[in-house]
Amino acid sequence: MTNQESKKALVLVADGTEEMEAVTTTDVLRRAQLDVTIAGFSLENANYAKCSRGVMIVPDIAFSSISDFDVYDVIVIPGGLNGAETLSSSKKIQDLLVSAYNKGKIVAAICAGPLAIKMARINLGGEITSHPVIKERLEGYNYREDNVVVHNKVITSRGPGTSLLFGLTIVEQLLGEAKRNEVSSPMMLASPL
Repeated sequence: MTNQESKKALVLVADGTEEMEAVTTTDVLRRAQLDVTIAGFSLENANYAKCSRGVMIVPDIAFSSISDFDVYDVIVIPGGLNGAETLSSSKKIQDLLVSAYNKGKIVAAICAGPLAIKMARINLGGEITSHPVIKERLEGYNYREDNVVVHNKVITSRGPGTSLLFGLTIVEQLLGEAKRNEVSSPMMLASPL
């Protein structure tokens, strides 16, 4: 089914999450009319995530309050090294990613977020990218330096500057190229992404 009303995305945030990656991705997905839920994970202050540059993001829900993860078609892990390490080291997050991947759902991670893919041991040997600072930590994968890499329902990207492309790629993978073009056109991108 390609009806966007039926598509749901879960964006995970923790203290130290990279705000551009979380917000830009969420914005692009909502422009595509996806139902996006931002879930806060292991937050020092339960009301907000204090991001890597001090921006506060108020999640829609606490991760621990979600009762059914099967409703989500894509799980998004933003970067920001501290946030990504918090998410990737959690057994609950690892189990969520394994379950989503095994059910054919999309797992998407940007910047340091691919650490969660590595810790969950999904798509081992597959193609992956990340921010260069964690490249050496992604042994066991075929590392690429493309801005976005799509392989076996896993989407990875490089960093804040590739957030728009990352979001648009998720839209394309879920809803097709026509929907991606519909979303990107009014955004007046400086160059084609």
